[in-house]
Amino acid sequence: MTLTATTAAEGATWAIAALTAGGVIARPWRWPEAIWAVLGAAVLVAFSLLPWRDALGAIGRGTDVYLFLAGMMLLAEAARRQGVFDWLAVLAVRRASGSASRLFALVFAVGTIVTVFLSNDATVVVLTPAVYAVAKAAGAEPLPYLFACVFIANAASFVLPISNPANLVVFGSHLPPLSAWMAQFWVPSLLAIATTYVVLRFAQRALLRRPVAEAVDVPSLSATGRLTVCGIGVAAITLLSASALNIRLGLPTFLAGGLTALAALTERRAPWDLLKRISWSVLPLVAGLFVMVEGLARTGVIVRLGQALLGAEQYSTTATSWAAGALVAIACNLMNNLPVGLIMGSAVAAVPMPRQITGALLIGIDLGPNLSVTGSLATILWLAALRRDGQDVSAWNFLRLGALVTAPALLLALAGLVMMHR
Repeated sequence: MTLTATTAAEGATWAIAALTAGGVIARPWRWPEAIWAVLGAAVLVAFSLLPWRDALGAIGRGTDVYLFLAGMMLLAEAARRQGVFDWLAVLAVRRASGSASRLFALVFAVGTIVTVFLSNDATVVVLTPAVYAVAKAAGAEPLPYLFACVFIANAASFVLPISNPANLVVFGSHLPPLSAWMAQFWVPSLLAIATTYVVLRFAQRALLRRPVAEAVDVPSLSATGRLTVCGIGVAAITLLSASALNIRLGLPTFLAGGLTALAALTERRAPWDLLKRISWSVLPLVAGLFVMVEGLARTGVIVRLGQALLGAEQYSTTATSWAAGALVAIACNLMNNLPVGLIMGSAVAAVPMPRQITGALLIGIDLGPNLSVTGSLATILWLAALRRDGQDVSAWNFLRLGALVTAPALLLALAGLVMMHR
């Protein structure tokens, strides 16, 4: 292939990747995100920009991520089906004793726990509608509590490897053992969560002065619901054990989710109703993005990106960590954190680099999307959940609040990471 042809092929690949990312974020004609990702992947293969065998290989490399996502979606849907999230939200109202500020803190705490042990997608997809319904029933202004759900979904998403699918995407087969993960990220996570709470609580102070009702009926949790809670607890222990033993998380997550979902089925009902409520389209979405990143890798840009990071690290690891975390955070809001995570994960795999820089990249990918509604898939899903309930948050209003919350949280989290590596 001549130099001109090579350059043209690289330009075409980049153009297709850009259009695909735009389609995933903007969803023209309201087509689902997965259609745009699969369409972009198909165009790469159809125009011989990526051999079909390489495309199949890229899809296969995402197997662990698909299993992880499927397992987490099964866990979340089992909990939703049995009213576990409604039960938690109503308990928070009762514990608030009429105080909107206390209710905000409790919702934030519940969102943190759900994010840490069930992933950020569970917080926005399942907990958010429950919080909205309970806030309305308690006569509270729902927006502060809804914001708590979405901001903690990203801020707490690097506490554990299982807290965000992006963690698996970035590290892939090089996911650190649980002990090493905790040693690196517990301080940055604590700083991100605490800063997000303080700033968001301050920003919403005017709406949290209104008292909320105390007399909200607590729904009873059925025997199957209690069994589901136990199943989630066992699943969390299983996943933490797998992480501690450096076992890939996809298959254990899928098995834990499948068994918990089976336990949630009542009255010998067929599982189809539970299965059809799960957003399975996220799997071809991720598969299409894996193919897209493989196409970009063939242009050489990913290796060059990794080499650039490694070259900068030779001068200053600390400065490179700060720059990498900040720039990746910005990129996530322009492209969405899922493709950015895949690109950076490929760069890290191609050119191994110090753990401090990889950690900074992860913090930027997980926490940076709090800036805008396009930053992460979780935020897009949160916005869709709000619109189904008749709420609407404009991109500009979210950006204003996101800038206020994200900047200090990101800076302190990166500072905590740098401190842990001194």
